[in-house]
Amino acid sequence: MPAINGRQMKERIRNLNSTIWFDGQTITGDITAHPAFKGVIGSKARLYDFQLEEENLELMTYRSASTGDRVGRSFHPPVKKEDLELRRLAAQEWAKLTGGMMGRTPDYMNTALMALSASAEVFKGKNKLGLNIQSIYENAREKDLTLSHTYVTPQVNRSLGYFEDKEKPIAARVVKESSEGIYIKGARLLATQGGITDELLVLPAGGKLIEDDYVHAFSIPSSAENLKFVCRESFVYSESHFDHPLGSRFEEMDTMVIFDNTFVPWERVFLYKDIGAAMSLFSETNFNTFLYHQALSRQLTKSQLFLGTAQLISETIGIDEYQHVKEKISEIICGIEMMKGLLLSSEMQAQQNQAGLMVPDENPLMVASVMYPKLYPRFVEILQLLGASGIVTIPTINDFNSDVRKDLDHYLQGADTAAKERVQFFRLAWDMCSSAFAGRETIYERFFFGDPARLSVGLYNHYNKKPSADLVASLLKG
Repeated sequence: MPAINGRQMKERIRNLNSTIWFDGQTITGDITAHPAFKGVIGSKARLYDFQLEEENLELMTYRSASTGDRVGRSFHPPVKKEDLELRRLAAQEWAKLTGGMMGRTPDYMNTALMALSASAEVFKGKNKLGLNIQSIYENAREKDLTLSHTYVTPQVNRSLGYFEDKEKPIAARVVKESSEGIYIKGARLLATQGGITDELLVLPAGGKLIEDDYVHAFSIPSSAENLKFVCRESFVYSESHFDHPLGSRFEEMDTMVIFDNTFVPWERVFLYKDIGAAMSLFSETNFNTFLYHQALSRQLTKSQLFLGTAQLISETIGIDEYQHVKEKISEIICGIEMMKGLLLSSEMQAQQNQAGLMVPDENPLMVASVMYPKLYPRFVEILQLLGASGIVTIPTINDFNSDVRKDLDHYLQGADTAAKERVQFFRLAWDMCSSAFAGRETIYERFFFGDPARLSVGLYNHYNKKPSADLVASLLKG
């Protein structure tokens, strides 16, 4: 089956029948019509339709080496620098359709599968299970499957000396194995879009790699038996694009995943009780590097949305000539150009790895992963500072459809903008910087790749500081 369209994607998700708990009840009926999921599923469907539009086909898809069918660009293993450029451009075209507000568009996990599959030989380990990722990848590529993933354990006790009771597992672990497969019991956190993707990819949780039972990686259908997804509160609130322009369309539900003696067939397992393979899973496959590249492509688009919004706020209320306003907007410009430079630098300095993949230079991408969690909250703050009271003076569409409309038209007009258009725009700004959806987005970007302190330490440990130290030494000698 070649790359699919939005209707096909929605039909598959409709037929999944995953076990999803929402607000104290399991969801029954058509998940694609449920208020908490309708918007994000519809937005994803738009991505799939976009990739098959004639003018986008060359960029968004490529010919599968095994079938000759057109498949999604994000599945493509890059072997030259031009391939990296195509991946970036395709990621940014999809990001434009969501303003970069959806962090888990399908290309994110497609990229993960591509990186793991191409380097399966590297981490196949003693039991050879690593090679199973190749068939998992090929199946996803040829069917254009969507995936969610999880690698975070429950936040029960983060102290260094904490060990769980094996008889009552909290973090998901293997509790039984047979000739057919393994059984998992326990929980994982933060499966974004959990239950509304074709499959769930489970990766090793870093802090648990010292115990064999926690060392596993696999992919299973989201509808697998004894697999539950527990949702947080929805930030959609209403389906009105006027009232909730971002939340109504791009709210990606985050879920806790509960494995209740969930069976995983061996052919679905690509890592098991092999700490050596687990340690090389990410480092030797350049897994994180490729994900950094995809994420930075999206984050750059998202930053441009903030720049455009900040500029339009200043024009709408006539503050665009003030120096302090220009200074604040210039901060966003600086962030954009810095991130753009890091992204392009990573491609220019790309090199082939042992699997033959053209890998972006990791250093600029690691810098971006450290800097963006600091930049993004500042972008949010700038919108709040520029919009001020306008961010919260935002009547609903029902107000504009009522008898109070004439008052709103008079008191809420902008410098050169009618009141309804002004409020509609400020509701967008509110959904970017002050709503529940905005708060989730800020936390999401702060911790997108994990603990910011750990990322900084990783950059320090990885970066080659010797040439700089040698320069100092040479000047002292001179």
